[in-house]
Amino acid sequence: MKYRLRPQEAARDYAAELNPEQYAAVTTTARHALVIAGAGSGKTRTLTYRVAWLLEQGVPPWRILLLTFTNKAAREMLERVEQLTGTAPGMLWGGTFHSIANRLLRRHAERLGYRPGFSIQDSDDQRALMRALVKQHHGKTAKNDRFPKAEVILSLHSLAVNTGQDWQDVLDSDYRHLSRYADTLEAIYRDYRARKQEQNAMDFDDLLTNLLRLLQEHADIRAELQERFAHVLVDEYQDTNLPQEKIIALLAGGIGSSLMVVGDDAQSIYSWRGADVRHILNFRDHYPQAEVYRITTNYRSVPAILNISNAAIALNADRIQKDLQPARESNRMLPAVIPAPDNRTEARFIAQRIDELMAGGIPGKDIAILYRAHYHSTDVQMELSRNHIPYRITSGLRFFEQAHVKDVVAFLRLLCNPGDEIAFRRIVSTFPRVGEATAGKMWASWREIAMAYLLAHPDADRILAPHSEVFAKAAVPAAVRPHWAAFLSLMDSLHPEEKELLPAELVAAVHAYLEPWMRTAYENYDEREEDLHQLARTVGEEENLESFLAQVALLSEVDQSSIAPDDDCVTLSTIHQAKGLEWKVVFLIFLGEGLFPHRRAMDSGNPTDMEEEVRLFYVALTRAQDQLYLSFPRYNGRSYDSQFCPPSRFLTSLPSDLMELWEVG
Repeated sequence: MKYRLRPQEAARDYAAELNPEQYAAVTTTARHALVIAGAGSGKTRTLTYRVAWLLEQGVPPWRILLLTFTNKAAREMLERVEQLTGTAPGMLWGGTFHSIANRLLRRHAERLGYRPGFSIQDSDDQRALMRALVKQHHGKTAKNDRFPKAEVILSLHSLAVNTGQDWQDVLDSDYRHLSRYADTLEAIYRDYRARKQEQNAMDFDDLLTNLLRLLQEHADIRAELQERFAHVLVDEYQDTNLPQEKIIALLAGGIGSSLMVVGDDAQSIYSWRGADVRHILNFRDHYPQAEVYRITTNYRSVPAILNISNAAIALNADRIQKDLQPARESNRMLPAVIPAPDNRTEARFIAQRIDELMAGGIPGKDIAILYRAHYHSTDVQMELSRNHIPYRITSGLRFFEQAHVKDVVAFLRLLCNPGDEIAFRRIVSTFPRVGEATAGKMWASWREIAMAYLLAHPDADRILAPHSEVFAKAAVPAAVRPHWAAFLSLMDSLHPEEKELLPAELVAAVHAYLEPWMRTAYENYDEREEDLHQLARTVGEEENLESFLAQVALLSEVDQSSIAPDDDCVTLSTIHQAKGLEWKVVFLIFLGEGLFPHRRAMDSGNPTDMEEEVRLFYVALTRAQDQLYLSFPRYNGRSYDSQFCPPSRFLTSLPSDLMELWEVG
């Protein structure tokens, strides 16, 4: 017999503080609940009020488990619960999946063969261990082979863990260019696991997989935790990967356990790191009695932006039906579609329009430029810099500060200035078996030969050609000789006698030379490859190498003393990085077919890839509060390697009466 206590009288008027949709979800007595909270609908408010309501119903705080994806989200929600109820955050079990896993494993890790006080390896620790294993298994035998770097090997391993696959399957599907190293990788992964165990250490992925093992293999601990956590609440459920979904099911699998998951299938955009939208779409298949609550009142955007957002997500057939409803009044401004003649004109329009908006009183902090891939922002960054419009990038480094762009530019710098030591060292670091000491010796030899040549030939072009003759006798280790010869041959090809190559042609040639090395050096080579193709298009009209390099240096240089305050800075971000944020004005750029949606998704043949592109588009649209600008270049690039760019199917599939066409000229 179970004796139930009467609920305590609520200290708050929940019906007055929440809208009807939120109130229904917050006060539900259903054992299992799926809350579909649309963009800008108050998801965080719903979750925090749910925790407060449970506390007021007499649920002890230590029997509530709140799982989030970021420390920031957990901290904000727990602080809000404290403001509502006075319950100290430390009394609740709230935090990220990894932090909760750590707390539980601290109590029970000995059951998995760990000693008390295990350590957690951060990303630097992981790279250090993996580099040591790469050196142990590969470095002593292969002198000229470009074996994948530690970061690439770790990326493969992590993707396998987070998708619940065997690493060999991920190798075959996502890293086929590394297949020839399969035997060595198997030995490395075996030793990687063994070394962590020997060191009594776990990495971040181990926290999840070890908690899952603990729950699966030890029934007594599983039963204890199921009894402890009477209420399990999960934020951003659409972003869960397979280990996380299994952990949730086990923790909430007790006889009296209650599970509430909150999320939005329309904002599931992280499959590339293991998230599986099927977890939220198929929730009721696993919990048939679950109640479904839809929270659709949007407090963020004006009606015109919601209309186009609703129309966009309707392009997906496999989704949970809902339409966002506006709480705000109309500002009588339709989203603008801007087909620019080319990418430079698109950038000029954006810079000019932002200048007008800021002059009209809209702070830079309320303006964002969003894009599908980081390279889409290249021309915009250059144009903003030319117009002295301050900006910050939340999606990574400024374009010319990225490592792979610097790799390419280093060759051009050395071609123009053989005395550029920084460029030389960067280049030879791409050779196998060249460390700091070897690079220093090679530089000393290069510099001596170059200076002697210039002294002997005072009228010579400072671009030393042919390099293969001038530097044939440079002091280079025998193991490096083949790569040295290939490098010198490349440098000769960059400065042929018959004509001077354009900077864009130089970029393309260096990129082709570096491609095999980059595939093993960078874990996200496909994205970096697109950056370099765009770099060649961006410099298409530059005719002088020196002026191009000067422009690169000036755009890369940031004077820290002159950075504008936050209120004056425009935000540049990928859409992935922008999820959960909002701005008064949003520019969504490079909306061309093959750019967004991405060509890979269009060509994959997998409908789920295109559906995620639609969801990504929807996320971008719903970041805007007041004004929305949708632009694309009719031609991407200029005189060199210019590509025709038809408008994205996302634009052509939407009703024309939801948008206003702006012709730029």
